[in-house]
Amino acid sequence: MTDDLAADAAHPASSSPRPARARLLSLFAGFAAFAYVLDQLTKLWVTSTMVEGERIPVLPPLLHWYFIRNSGAAFSIGENVTWVFSIIMAGVSLAILFQVRKLGSAWWALALGLLLGGALGNLTDRLFREPSFGMGHVVDFIQLPNFAIFNIADSAVVSAVAIICILTLKGIALDGSRHVAASPDKANDA
Repeated sequence: MTDDLAADAAHPASSSPRPARARLLSLFAGFAAFAYVLDQLTKLWVTSTMVEGERIPVLPPLLHWYFIRNSGAAFSIGENVTWVFSIIMAGVSLAILFQVRKLGSAWWALALGLLLGGALGNLTDRLFREPSFGMGHVVDFIQLPNFAIFNIADSAVVSAVAIICILTLKGIALDGSRHVAASPDKANDA
């Protein structure tokens, strides 16, 4: 028994997988909560201080607050099938929660947290805003020149997708492992 203690003292355990796992899950949950809460608070601010259709210059001509309600997806695509977006967002949210068990990278925790927070932000609008449950219109208010009007949830989703693309291009898997593309010489040897 004393030999075991001496061995443990001589070779202290490096960070065990459990604290690292807890840290990644905390990062994931923190970024998801941050994106969701910021999205919902800004939408509450817009709906309580602006009239639909109102446009307020912030940094003209680059940035305006322009309050609209969007029944469709990006660029108002699919305005007549709002319920489909509710189902898709619920499915994406469940898929993210299913994948979190594989987390092994802080960058993936960031990306999936932002993705979940953004999806849940817009799903909340779809479920609980007018005109009806599951068919609600999303509050959009950020307007840039020659671009769609969007919200914080949309920004979180786009940021998450950009991070996921970079991680994929760098060969960093969800579990944190690195995949190196085979060189042409090695491919010919196989």
